[in-house]
Amino acid sequence: MGTPTRIPRFLFHEGFSKWKYRFEKYVKMKDAKVWRNIVRGPLVITYQRENSQEVAVKPVALYDDADFEKMEEDEKAQSSLTMALSTDIALGFRELQSAKALWKALIEVYEGNEDMRRSCQDLLRQKFNMFNHILGESLETQLHRFIALVTEMRSASINLTAAETNNKLVNSLPQSWDMNVAVMTKDLNKLTLSEVMAIIKAFDVDKK
Repeated sequence: MGTPTRIPRFLFHEGFSKWKYRFEKYVKMKDAKVWRNIVRGPLVITYQRENSQEVAVKPVALYDDADFEKMEEDEKAQSSLTMALSTDIALGFRELQSAKALWKALIEVYEGNEDMRRSCQDLLRQKFNMFNHILGESLETQLHRFIALVTEMRSASINLTAAETNNKLVNSLPQSWDMNVAVMTKDLNKLTLSEVMAIIKAFDVDKK
């Protein structure tokens, strides 16, 4: 998943959404100009011809130091994105010549078209509706599973209200929590998910 000094790497097809989020944050932290290049595309250096109002693409032979620096940003963006891919994945996109084209192709391949995105959203909603405590798992594990699911849903552009999210979490707690749930459900609409999780952990400490 990467560290402050090591770029997140995309290794497995099913991990694209998580990698995409981490990669964006990493690049913005390191160099915001590189991220702008990935999103907006390579810069085309232009100039105005002598004795003319015509603006044309500037030949490399006429580049000055500032022009070369701008072009190096393009190369840095593409190199950063390419180095974040596993060898096998990178080979499939070797013909793409800009960071923007590579980023767009990755999204099209691993997030799919509109039908595929809708299918993914339907599957995530089903997982959310069926989310429940698993016999024998710890409270910490259940909370971790829930926040991972909610994060994945947000990445898939599924917008949940605070009431939907909070009620689902507290109602999925083990049966032994029924008394605590009765207390917590009074103000769930006013709380964030992190606040609800903090309350659950506080109840857990009290129970212990």
